[in-house]
Amino acid sequence: MARGREAAAACPVKTLAGCTPAARRADVIALLTEQSASRVAELIPIRYGRMSASPFAFFRGSAIIQAHDLARRPVTGIEVQAVGDAHIANFGMFLSPTRHLVFDINDFDECAPGPWEWDVCRLAASVELCGRERGFSQHDRRAAVRACAKAYVRTMAEFAAMGELDVWHAHLDLDEVVSRFEDEMSGKESRTLRRAMKKARAKDSGRAVEKLARVEDGRLRFEMRPPELVPLSEHHGYRDAVELSHALMELMRRYFDSLPYDRRFLLNRYRYQDAAQKVVGVGSVGTRAWAVLLAGKDANDPLVMQVKEAQQSVVERYWRPSGFDHAGERVVQGQRLIQSTSDILLGWTSVSNPLGERRDYYVRQLWNGKGSIDLEEIGEEGLRSTARLCAWSLAHAHARTGDGIAIAAYLGYGLPKKDAHDAADAFADALADYASAYAVQNELDYQLFCEMIATGELPCVQEGA
Repeated sequence: MARGREAAAACPVKTLAGCTPAARRADVIALLTEQSASRVAELIPIRYGRMSASPFAFFRGSAIIQAHDLARRPVTGIEVQAVGDAHIANFGMFLSPTRHLVFDINDFDECAPGPWEWDVCRLAASVELCGRERGFSQHDRRAAVRACAKAYVRTMAEFAAMGELDVWHAHLDLDEVVSRFEDEMSGKESRTLRRAMKKARAKDSGRAVEKLARVEDGRLRFEMRPPELVPLSEHHGYRDAVELSHALMELMRRYFDSLPYDRRFLLNRYRYQDAAQKVVGVGSVGTRAWAVLLAGKDANDPLVMQVKEAQQSVVERYWRPSGFDHAGERVVQGQRLIQSTSDILLGWTSVSNPLGERRDYYVRQLWNGKGSIDLEEIGEEGLRSTARLCAWSLAHAHARTGDGIAIAAYLGYGLPKKDAHDAADAFADALADYASAYAVQNELDYQLFCEMIATGELPCVQEGA
């Protein structure tokens, strides 16, 4: 409690609002091109094309820019296992090992130890930007960000009063959440969430095979859909497909070594079928990512795995090293720390290319009941509800991995009721002010980014054009 009070004195809540937008920031756009240098060159125009779709898309692909900006502000000094890219589209639903649908953070590429407030600021800015993209009024956008902030304060206070094991095992079971809050939600929002849950439950390896593969001579094969999906046999990054196949098999063997014995036992019941390079996400485009097809009893019993390259976290760059020499292990161990119900097949691996360069990867199921709220169709009430769910999940991650009591005390926990209420309001106002100002900064950076594409300084491919 004393630590939290000291942090509040040294770095008052009002400092979280600090953001003065500046135009023509070519130096921060250069951070994107610096990142691209280590990625697959032919995919960079696709990455920039996806980022150019809107200011919100640009924000999603530029975690490094916001980390750069946050690192230039005062910090509370209270460290957690930071998500690093905690924007609203990186939260969603997935099946737990007990096959219950839960809501949680679902992207950990940037995960590393860092200041708790960096995550909260990124989430708040993303809520504001999502509202702008949907055309919501300033009043509704501010209400959504404040709802997000207050949910974080309330949840962190609840965790501060709980025992460590209770905090560790807490989770958002979506069936329970919808039932509990059905009376507070409009019928439309409740139906929207239930439809998303139904869609997520159907999103498994069988469904992935239906969309991405075919059966050929009794064997599963990926379709050829360049550039999104390029089967191993069509890939020309190595001297030949045989060499690439051997490299991928070595990569999978090392992945097995990262798993507990029971998971290795389970995976040994599957047989390799095919692999393909798969373009994923917005900010991740250009990092090396593979989909691997396995079959259990027969072709009707598929398992589709994703093998995704891990590089230095933007949090590591601007805060401190994570302590892991292997970037894939950093991602996996960070996810296990943050999530109460991680993918049972989550692991890490690495492989060297023909030039002797080691590349680190993490491995998980491609689709495991994964789903998300449709942000392109979300309404004002839905944005507030989703922001609150995200805030709960983020507070849980921070309480599991940092000094939850200190964070809660920073936010007013332990103060008299009126003072605690005022502290929560001050935090909500500070985050709303920051989110609004940072949205302006993001739009200015986006405008320069689009200008550089138009003048040919940055390569860009508009998919479907």
